[in-house]
Amino acid sequence: MDWAREPRCKLCTRPLVDDGRDNIKVEFFAEITGFLILTAVSLRGALSAYGVAERRIAAVRTEQRQIKVLSARVDRRLDSEHERQRLTWSGTRKFQILGRQYENAGGSICSFYLVPGDNQPAPVFRPGQFLSFEVPLNGKMQPANRCYSISSSPTERRFYRITVKRVGAPDHAPASVPPGMISNFFHDRLVPGSVLDVYAPSGSFSLNQNSERPIVLVAGGVGITPLISMLSWLVATQTKREIWLFYGVRNRAEHAMYDALKLLAKTCANFRAVTFYSRPSDTCREGVDYDVEGYVSVDVMKQVLKSSNYEFYVCGPSSMMETITRDLQAFGVGSDDIKLEAFGASSLANSEPGETAATAGHAEPHRVHFSRSNKTVRWTPSTKSLLELAEASGIKARFGCRAGNCGTCSSGIQDGKISYIRQPGVEPASGSCLICIARPQGDVVIDL
Repeated sequence: MDWAREPRCKLCTRPLVDDGRDNIKVEFFAEITGFLILTAVSLRGALSAYGVAERRIAAVRTEQRQIKVLSARVDRRLDSEHERQRLTWSGTRKFQILGRQYENAGGSICSFYLVPGDNQPAPVFRPGQFLSFEVPLNGKMQPANRCYSISSSPTERRFYRITVKRVGAPDHAPASVPPGMISNFFHDRLVPGSVLDVYAPSGSFSLNQNSERPIVLVAGGVGITPLISMLSWLVATQTKREIWLFYGVRNRAEHAMYDALKLLAKTCANFRAVTFYSRPSDTCREGVDYDVEGYVSVDVMKQVLKSSNYEFYVCGPSSMMETITRDLQAFGVGSDDIKLEAFGASSLANSEPGETAATAGHAEPHRVHFSRSNKTVRWTPSTKSLLELAEASGIKARFGCRAGNCGTCSSGIQDGKISYIRQPGVEPASGSCLICIARPQGDVVIDL
């Protein structure tokens, strides 16, 4: 064949003759390409698997760190609970006033710092709990009992702090009506070095220290005191929980813990406060001293909260709490997420639903036997509660709030049945009742 006449490739000068070498090259290059592709796919899969494994390892390490942190928290809380049980005491214990400090511009609210008189350690407490006091009063055969919330943080181990508002005579009351005896005793008689008889910390209105959910604190007036303890503990433990405080007072003169609240707001980035003044004076500065003119309102809460999915702790006068509770439930907050503590005997209803003065006057009296005192007395509807009946009979009974919220007056029912003037804020143990809001249904025997 004439080589010059052979067909040639248009892109080169090589003859278009198949001598087998080109097929070998094509097959070789195909094999190399396939190998490279398989290698790339395998490498990519290996890298992907390595990435998954690395992410899994990181997730496991993160989980282990979280478990370690949670375990440490549980251990600390178990230790605290063990210490609380080990150091708590029954009956009263002597405490000494270490110091006192006014907490509002008007001078009507004062904090008292207490230390054990025997220099022995005192137990930790749950944020929101209270101390009960036996207070000797001139001309009284028996000391009076009162409870005041602890306003310091459980992380503060040097002292307990309580914060007491001086209570005057009720508005529009006759001149013969005296002011609050116990609060005035604290303000007028207690100085550094004074000694008080104190019962161990107690109360069911306390912060859930195991939760990580966002939290809303709602206070009216001196109801800020247990919430200050909660807030101080949250800040001291560097919580990541979102925290809101909605606080209502009349004006700057009655604004409790003003400087402390400002400092906490600066210290904790996840804490926000909204302050309400119902009667601001000319010197009150909107946007500085307070945020909203009026009363604490769920409508305002709706404007700033992301949702209703918060834990709510509410403490204040009963009228405020009834309104807040109703509006929170309408907002979609479940009853389990609303923790309440009222203060003052004003939270007591005067009669049971449907009871009138006429029907009460014709009700049959019942016999009440106080077994430990070995006294049997007759109860009539003119007596509001078993606590009042015991006091009128010269029987010493422990109590705190007189409103069914603190549980201090819980006493055993040995026979018979009782009813309540209002729904208890704390449920007593089975077979017991809160005598401050309890009435007999027929003859009863009370372990008192």
